[in-house]
Amino acid sequence: MRLSSKTKVHDFKVGVHTSIAGGMSKSIERAVSLQCTTMQIFSHNPRQWRKSQITREEGERFAVLRKKYDISPVFIHASYLMNLASRSDPILRKSIKLLSYELTNADALGAEYVILHTGSAQGENEEKARNRAVKSILKAVGTTTYSASLLLENTAGERGDITSSIKTLSEIIDTCHSDRIAGICIDTCHAFSSGYDLTSYEGIETLISEIKEYVGLDKLKLIHLNDSKRPLGSGIDRHEHIGKGFIGNRGFKKILSDKRIARIPMILETPKKTEADDKRNLKTVFSMIMKGQKEING
Repeated sequence: MRLSSKTKVHDFKVGVHTSIAGGMSKSIERAVSLQCTTMQIFSHNPRQWRKSQITREEGERFAVLRKKYDISPVFIHASYLMNLASRSDPILRKSIKLLSYELTNADALGAEYVILHTGSAQGENEEKARNRAVKSILKAVGTTTYSASLLLENTAGERGDITSSIKTLSEIIDTCHSDRIAGICIDTCHAFSSGYDLTSYEGIETLISEIKEYVGLDKLKLIHLNDSKRPLGSGIDRHEHIGKGFIGNRGFKKILSDKRIARIPMILETPKKTEADDKRNLKTVFSMIMKGQKEING
């Protein structure tokens, strides 16, 4: 399914995960310098349980800048430390508190969404682990009224993963039955590593059909656009630069030309040693969009 000839590059919401070093508002300045129209951040150090308060001044400054530069939506990626399916009571308690903290930070910044990896089964039955994740999510969102919503992200099929398929994501969403869960985020590297062949129209159709059947295409709120360092079905989460991995240019051209997902915000989480890496990956993505338009328009 191809894009309409009326669709232009600027219709796409494309951004990167930007650093908050130097203050929250600095992340917007970095996004703007890369010509992003959407963005993703961590709201704190994602590898620490320690929490620090976002001041009112920080939140207001962030809101002013994102409005000035029309950055929307803003996504916060939740900490990697959380495991809402953990069998360890201390880890479970800290994870629930940390998820509440992420939502509080999102509201302080006016961010629309918090992206969540629900956790790992850690050798337990996956269904039991998903049920534990459901209870944990409901505890985290049940004590306070938040404006921000949660997006559940698919995983790569690594050992213990409980959400590597669209069906398993939908099971958590349906069981939670909470209006705080707005939908899902699909990571292309994770999908490919878990067995969805995104190099072919058939594989892309399978993924989109499952989203429509189990979740609803209207609940696909974000795509993490990442290539994969490992082959199809590897079950290993290793991101690669766009077009340089096993999905390759062929796959991303197909993905970016599908009108059903073309207007969904896309965030790149590709490897980054310097700012030049983000520029190069964004250039590659927009080049694919432009070439697609030339082909459509003859």
